[in-house]
Amino acid sequence: MIRAQPAIGRGHGLAPEDCRAQLALILNSADFDATGRERRFLSHVVEETLAGRGDRIKAYSIAVEVFGRDMSFDPQTDPIVRIEAGHLRRGLERYYLTAGHADPILITIPKGGYVPTFSARSPAEIIGPALPVEWAEKVPTPPRWMKASWLTVVLAATVAALAVLALGLASGGVRPTSPEIPRLLVETFDDLNGTHAATAIASGLKQEVVSQLSKFKDIVVVESAAKGEDPSISPPRFVLAGSVNLSTDAFRLRVRLLNRADNSVLWAESYDGGLKVAELVEAQTDIARNVSSSLVQAYGVIFQADANLHVDNPPDDWAAYSCTLSFYAYRVGVDAESRSSVRACLEKAVDRFPTYATAWGLLSLIYIDDYRFEFSDDPAESAAALERALVAARRSVGVDPVNIRGRQAEMVALYYHKEIDAALKVGKQTLTINPNDAEFMGEYGERLAVSGNWHEGCQLIAEARQKNPGSAYYEVDLALCSYFSGDYPQAAMWIKKSPFPSNPVYHLLAAAIFGEGGYKIEADREVAWLNQNQPELVKNMRQAVSVRLARSQDVDFFLGSLRKAGLGIAD
Repeated sequence: MIRAQPAIGRGHGLAPEDCRAQLALILNSADFDATGRERRFLSHVVEETLAGRGDRIKAYSIAVEVFGRDMSFDPQTDPIVRIEAGHLRRGLERYYLTAGHADPILITIPKGGYVPTFSARSPAEIIGPALPVEWAEKVPTPPRWMKASWLTVVLAATVAALAVLALGLASGGVRPTSPEIPRLLVETFDDLNGTHAATAIASGLKQEVVSQLSKFKDIVVVESAAKGEDPSISPPRFVLAGSVNLSTDAFRLRVRLLNRADNSVLWAESYDGGLKVAELVEAQTDIARNVSSSLVQAYGVIFQADANLHVDNPPDDWAAYSCTLSFYAYRVGVDAESRSSVRACLEKAVDRFPTYATAWGLLSLIYIDDYRFEFSDDPAESAAALERALVAARRSVGVDPVNIRGRQAEMVALYYHKEIDAALKVGKQTLTINPNDAEFMGEYGERLAVSGNWHEGCQLIAEARQKNPGSAYYEVDLALCSYFSGDYPQAAMWIKKSPFPSNPVYHLLAAAIFGEGGYKIEADREVAWLNQNQPELVKNMRQAVSVRLARSQDVDFFLGSLRKAGLGIAD
């Protein structure tokens, strides 16, 4: 962890040349996600502050001296400086979480103003290497009651089995040194007007799209297909192309994703925006986020294209990538049978590619599912599964500190380890790294909610579902949110939509909802299922609920609902 020491002495207590050196580090970093104007903004306010003119830094002076606005600029009617400052703050936060995690000086722009602050940082603590995972440990046989729908099992198990086979029986020759990761070529957007303004808008839109796409680490974004590329690197399989057309007061971007193998159109969309500066800046950001969310999310367009792609005699780099696809197929149903095959596949993948951060993160999430969905009567077995999850998550983050799946796994593992504050801190930081990752947003929202912050957590869950409706987890989470808000008809509606009838937690939540809502027939059915299939869970109900809900009042309310449903639960 990096600690910032408070500024001392006059202003900031640091030599101006050291602060300027830090500014240069930021501006020259490829990980500093900022436009040219935002970079000029940062340079201006830093130099003014170092020169002792921090009191002159106002929205008006920035607009006139940095953005080239005329003397009639009114910050009350034109929010451009405030908008750009928000982008700049997020860019700095992300930089210090990535390339600048060990930089000696922290430069920040506190909210409510535009004057930067400078503080010296203490040396970063070194994260020790993760302990090796004990692969030889016996995997428990899934219990009989856990039967998934045949479609989910076949989908996940087939992809996983194919990947395991390819990993174990790789053909001769030079073996790949890294897993297959989709490569996406973003072409220059065409200017249909042939004017300087249209060219500038097309260029700005492309750069913003590239910036947002690049936050997803499970693809490689390429801006040009360079000749003489390393032949060991696969050429981009996908191409994003677009065109910009201007009218009197608006622009339209048409964008499409192509399969490079046959030039088939996998996805196409049109976006409109205004040409006033504030409108244009906001539209560029919104469009780029929408494009990235549609294309590179889990369950997004590229995921669907690769999940449906059949590869004959796949090499082990493709097989390792297929393991990640099989993980998301498993998550559609969350059943024990497919979990076992996906777990084996991912273990093979990280054994073949030890630096595959995404595979380590997904493997950790599988181990977490072993812990939270397998109700063993042996506490040591459950503790071992959680410990494996923590080890794998830290291995992922150790390989790639900004890998979202690794940080997601670390957050969830810490939560179940009862390190709730640490878990939520990881979640907050990770959402800053990529606020467009709906899979993470939904998981972080759930952690916030079940830790007691129901309002903010449930808002994030709803937003995640809007961004990426392909994940089945959101219906369960929204059922839980409606239940704790007292809207039992809404909770019943969401739980009936959830596709997890083979999962015991589904039946547990359904029993609470139907019991509290007075749905006797449905409650009786859920109680019968739990008593027949999960006697150990029923016997240790308070412990099982306390593992998931952090606040004692939430635990007591939930247990009360289960009693209303008809479950015999001891106080």
